[in-house]
Amino acid sequence: MSTDVTIETSTASIVLTETAASKVAALLAQEDRDDLALRVAVQPGGCSGLRYQLYFDDRALDGDVTYEFGSVKVIVDKMSVPYLAGASVDFVDTIEKQGFTIDNPNAGGSCACGDSFH
Repeated sequence: MSTDVTIETSTASIVLTETAASKVAALLAQEDRDDLALRVAVQPGGCSGLRYQLYFDDRALDGDVTYEFGSVKVIVDKMSVPYLAGASVDFVDTIEKQGFTIDNPNAGGSCACGDSFH
């Protein structure tokens, strides 16, 4: 079974900030896994219609696009690519919030919790 995987390195349509890339690398090192990539996906759901999913994945699916940020790989499925074009994934660690955030210029609006968009 062959997979059609594209690897982008310079003109990535999704951006992983340096802070987020460092956090992903640290989490992978903590788990002692170098075979995983961060998968970013958009799926129906949430209070605004679409929601983000971020998780570690060791699979490559047909149509996946892989972006490389140093030693960190980010995978986006072919259905999510248009929704995430120009989006930036960051990691924040403040007194108010800790976790990954997505700044997406394609989102027409979002819910109060910030977990979904339309």
